[in-house]
Amino acid sequence: MLDQQKINELRQQKIAPQKLFINGGWQAAVSGQTIDIISPINGEVITTTADAGAQDVDRAVVAARAAFEKGSWANMAPAERKKIMFKAADLIEKNALELAVLGVRDNGTEIGMAFKAEPGSAAATIRFYAETIDKIYGEIAPTSSDVLGMIHREPVGVVGAIIPWNFPLMIAAWKLAPALATGNSVVMKPSETASLTLLRLAELFCEAGLPDGVFNVVTGQGAVCGEALGLHNDVDVLVFTGSGFVGRKLLEYSARSNLKRVYLELGGKSPNIIFADAPDLAQAAKVSALGIFRNSGQVCVAGSRLLVQREIYDEFVEKLAKITETLRVGDPLDLNSNIGAINSEIQLEKNLAFAQQAINDGADLVTGGERILTESGGYYMAPTLFSNVTADMKVHSEEVFGPILSVVSFDTEEEAIKLANSTDYGLASGVWTGNLSRAHKMVRAINAGVVHVNTYGGADNTVPLGGVKQSGNGVDKSLHALDKYINLKTAWIQL
Repeated sequence: MLDQQKINELRQQKIAPQKLFINGGWQAAVSGQTIDIISPINGEVITTTADAGAQDVDRAVVAARAAFEKGSWANMAPAERKKIMFKAADLIEKNALELAVLGVRDNGTEIGMAFKAEPGSAAATIRFYAETIDKIYGEIAPTSSDVLGMIHREPVGVVGAIIPWNFPLMIAAWKLAPALATGNSVVMKPSETASLTLLRLAELFCEAGLPDGVFNVVTGQGAVCGEALGLHNDVDVLVFTGSGFVGRKLLEYSARSNLKRVYLELGGKSPNIIFADAPDLAQAAKVSALGIFRNSGQVCVAGSRLLVQREIYDEFVEKLAKITETLRVGDPLDLNSNIGAINSEIQLEKNLAFAQQAINDGADLVTGGERILTESGGYYMAPTLFSNVTADMKVHSEEVFGPILSVVSFDTEEEAIKLANSTDYGLASGVWTGNLSRAHKMVRAINAGVVHVNTYGGADNTVPLGGVKQSGNGVDKSLHALDKYINLKTAWIQL
């Protein structure tokens, strides 16, 4: 159980200026430049991070390559690698509240959610992949009796990982854990607005016994530091979660450099479909509201497009409005807050612009739509609900990445499918129905990597998360994620 007094104590702790974590130690950026870290809670500078340039990225990649070639991790006995990863997970749990509070001060996620989704999820992910280390085998191919065909799984070498600001620990673990489990070295670049917990994560892995150079963290601006990582000729695989714009840049960087493999988890405009025969409309309304408003809508899989069958449309919108208006937006380190802050002032302004555009386009504002708690100095927005939205409106088609829900009506299954798929994205979706046949039909018909049925969010590490269309390629989570971090090598032996 979270303790408000302990949270209050941790939030008062001063945060020392942060350096880069390279080759097992702290190093300043070559330029000496730093970035002010502004807390979205109150708009105040809480510390600085090093502003890494191309030289710093190169130092990190060189360290990662040297560690890989030395074999200090890749050639370590699987049982020993497993022990280190388990110890790292234990240390994350031991320091879970510290990590959660640090992350909230950095990116504004409400503490209740942050505690579970950040250190809690990260520790579980690391344990999941640690268990795979001594359980994923090579293969023997079916051949004639005079030939032995063997398939070896080998680490790719150096993995570059670029992590977003909304759930940095959770998403970092999705990349880091399978990369380490398969024997690779990693250079991680966090978002410049959410770096603090990942620097601490590197420190904890070092404490757990991870050899120097195997896990490096470089902080800096995406246009400089991220570009240098994407263009580096000694990075073998690049993994990224973030915007489509940056994803396209990374593909371009791959083509301009060494043709490194690039795996992308990009945006979403996820449809959440409510049929009139949903088994519990009240539950559907509650889960649907949380499916968009948790973390102020700053969730890749957020159900930002609600499609409601016409015969229950007005009733459902009314239920949604009542739930939305009960959600308490406030200090994300206050346990009484249901929703925290927007990550940055820039993101807040984008969200407000989307809301105004929806009004201009003719959508009906049911509740929200404005900046609130301005006296705090922080970045807060009221959960926003629009009804009578049409498919041609910007709020229906473009990813907002904020606490804005658009509600569209439909009549038939066919219309629901058409609306659900009328987007360039294909990350997540949801269907609420009491009809088993309809549920299976919708799962097959919706073009998305995840289809929830009578729920939304919460899938664990046993299943993959990935998108189709312009939501990206490759998957995080599950055993399938391991494939990104290995090379297959064939041995064809004449006996």
